[in-house]
Amino acid sequence: MRPLSFSVTLSAVLLACSLPSLAQSPPTMTQAQLGPRPFFLVEDMSEGPLKAKLQSCSNGPFTKTSFSIGHRGAAMMFPEHTKESYEAAVRMGADIVECDVTFTKDKELVCRHAQNDLHTTTNILATPLAAKCTKPFTPFNAEKNTPASAECRTSDITLAEFKTLRGKMDASNPKAATADEFMGGTAAWRTDLYSGPTSGTLMTHQDSIALFKKLGVKMTPELKAASVTMPFDGFSQTQYAQKMIDEYKAAGVSASQVFAQSFSKDDILYWVKNEAAFGQQAVFLDGADKPADLPSLATLQGYKQAGIQIVAPPIFALLEAKDGQFAASTYAKNAKQAGLGIIAWSLERAGPVASGKGGWYYQTVNPVFKREGDVMQVLDVLAKDVGIMGIFSDWPATVTYYANCMGL
Repeated sequence: MRPLSFSVTLSAVLLACSLPSLAQSPPTMTQAQLGPRPFFLVEDMSEGPLKAKLQSCSNGPFTKTSFSIGHRGAAMMFPEHTKESYEAAVRMGADIVECDVTFTKDKELVCRHAQNDLHTTTNILATPLAAKCTKPFTPFNAEKNTPASAECRTSDITLAEFKTLRGKMDASNPKAATADEFMGGTAAWRTDLYSGPTSGTLMTHQDSIALFKKLGVKMTPELKAASVTMPFDGFSQTQYAQKMIDEYKAAGVSASQVFAQSFSKDDILYWVKNEAAFGQQAVFLDGADKPADLPSLATLQGYKQAGIQIVAPPIFALLEAKDGQFAASTYAKNAKQAGLGIIAWSLERAGPVASGKGGWYYQTVNPVFKREGDVMQVLDVLAKDVGIMGIFSDWPATVTYYANCMGL
């Protein structure tokens, strides 16, 4: 089944937009370097036409594609939102890369998944800056069975202080007796190989813009909800939303190269009204935690009428099980009926998926998974039956392989 025409049109626009960027890319970043994982997944697939088609593409060549979006970079193995993670994502063929945007104590924009995640994503607890954290490290209490904890916010420190930190894999050890132990806990299917004193380079929002321009890729910043009460020291939500856009304008980045995101409808509508060029391809992220939370057809039509053009739900929202197979969900069909573009999140984030272990991201179809190669079946349904514009992935090479093979 071919993607719906709306998806084809938007995909064509994305591809057209990518051509000038590709021409400006350093030679080492133009040709995608996929590594073994996509080939492993294809070989692990059940026999059939899709596997045969994907096998036929094994010799490449593979190039960057806007269908492949680097989720926090290449966060399966590289510390998220670091220079190294971003570069890895682009090397794997992601032509759109994400900087989640939050702000520091002096109201400067930086790339972090949350304003209050420094204790799990950086080495702050091993530095003197730990004294400035909103909540200091508290060890595991065996008697009360309370987990080890801490809370360190970007708003606790200045930009200059932020730049002294190093990124690490997003993880913590709830049984930790010390801060050093707390900073461990990396999942077994990830790695700490790329975390260390000479890597994990943190990025400001402006740094990310400069890097993405150099690498010749498009940008998808997400305006994160603040952990502090807004306004913060006179810094309002609308000023925050505007500042993010202003940094692209100041860097001379065309709005066609930017897909601004937010879970807040108010943020999206602010851009639609006040920054029309950016607002026309702003991405409204859906924060549904379970299928019952998903919006109805009427609500989705209301989004479109309000000027929202693209929605981005979690993968589970777009899939359902039908006769033991992956199929497009009612939500997916409703979103297309409403005339909305769809971007999905996030592939390669759930760890091993065989035997229904995909967890939250695949909650509507977990029983369908029988092998790791089924990830390719998921991609095929999302691309052809749902008609997504692109998909976030923690390991973009997998999506790059599929998109190149299918000519997306």
